[in-house]
Amino acid sequence: MRASRLLSILTTLQAKGHVTAQALAAECEVSLRTIYRDVDALSAAGIPIYSVQGSSGGYRLLDGYRVRLNGLSSTETEALFLAGLTRQAADLGMGAVVASARAKLLAALPEAMRPGAMKTRFHFDAPAWFAEPETLDHLPAIADAVWNQHPIRMRYQSRTTDKERQVEPLGIVLKGGAWYLVAQVHNEVRTFRVSRISKMMVLDDRFEYPKAFDLEGYWAESIRRYEVDLHPNRAEIRLSPWGIDMMEELLPPYVRNGAVISEEADARGWRQVSVSVGSMAHAAMEILRFGKDVEVIGPPDLRTEMANVVGALAKFYNLNGK
Repeated sequence: MRASRLLSILTTLQAKGHVTAQALAAECEVSLRTIYRDVDALSAAGIPIYSVQGSSGGYRLLDGYRVRLNGLSSTETEALFLAGLTRQAADLGMGAVVASARAKLLAALPEAMRPGAMKTRFHFDAPAWFAEPETLDHLPAIADAVWNQHPIRMRYQSRTTDKERQVEPLGIVLKGGAWYLVAQVHNEVRTFRVSRISKMMVLDDRFEYPKAFDLEGYWAESIRRYEVDLHPNRAEIRLSPWGIDMMEELLPPYVRNGAVISEEADARGWRQVSVSVGSMAHAAMEILRFGKDVEVIGPPDLRTEMANVVGALAKFYNLNGK
């Protein structure tokens, strides 16, 4: 562990030039005292590292000195897949490994390519807007169990139940800022939201990873199936020209992509549109986003639900009978 940290310090100094002791401690996730000891050990081994005094002091390598040991460890190689997801790598317990891998890559690049032009032009922000940070205390242990094929016993709180389960973790997915565990339960693959795992324990025994399982393929199919299951019905509506323009903003992609818009418009420019919808209550809430620029033609149950909702709203806002 210490040898890896010493190499990380060297490659960081080579990549960045001047680095403070505090920055090295934060990057290696150790104390300042440990960094001081490591730097002394490097100096004693003949590495030309020297300190820079003053308020902006730190450490540097002698100009012209190059670290030859730029090889990546296996975990650092895996961490390259998370190189642009700094916070998410930290969630997985791989923050220090990603930093070490990044430093080695920078050290291996020609000096003219090191400033990080790509990083200054692009930034990836995974969480959704206005989303609260999730509780991810168990995520590093789950990631370790996935990689080492250890079963998990967990307490899972879904929307309807709170029960203990034993699962075989197959993979982890980050979707819209939320982490999901894909696991096998009694030969059936299921998805669990990590933030809903209240307790968990990684078991000592190992399971056989299914050779035919494709995490990316499973996830793509589960999204498609989820969208279909959420919208099993069809509705016929009429939209104003403004409503037609706002379909891209107000309808989910699956619904919008499957919509059928009539070619002919009436005298006011309104068109008939056939869309996929869920339950009548859910459909009413979704369609009401168009306000006065939509009219439901069918089915009758949806017209009734719309009338009930609009009637309740009218009664609510008709203060004192005025």
